[in-house]
Amino acid sequence: MTIDFENRHASPAAAHRFWMHHAIGLARLCPVSENAFSVGAVIVGADGTELAHGYSRETDAKVHAEESALNKLGDDPRLAQATVYSTLEPCSRRASVDRAPCTDRILAAGVARVVIAWREPATFVADCVGVEKLREHGIEVIELPDLAAEAMSMNRHLDLS
Repeated sequence: MTIDFENRHASPAAAHRFWMHHAIGLARLCPVSENAFSVGAVIVGADGTELAHGYSRETDAKVHAEESALNKLGDDPRLAQATVYSTLEPCSRRASVDRAPCTDRILAAGVARVVIAWREPATFVADCVGVEKLREHGIEVIELPDLAAEAMSMNRHLDLS
């Protein structure tokens, strides 16, 4: 698939679709796993440029996409105006109890907005409430359900019910 790089600034809706397609491409880079989703994430600054990106299992077997991208920025002040694009709803609980959930990481980073393609099913962790938790803390969450099938495509070998 070709992404129209110039169209990322055409409108907010076009920008959301552009960056989500980029995140979906990153999710395709994930090493396949039988016990974790393949997820891509992109962090975009207020000026519409990419600040960082990450994908599941990019740096180790337990790293989540949002975690990987946020780790690359540290305490970057641009995060206060940034948008996180994640192909999957950020986790509110983790199977790996030695790591903070991605919603907690996003809240700690002070990110302004999160855009997702699909909500986390109960495959690995029941009762994900990432969207609700982010909204309760004043984070704008935008869902792009029309891109859910594409964002899920690299996870079809898992139980997605």
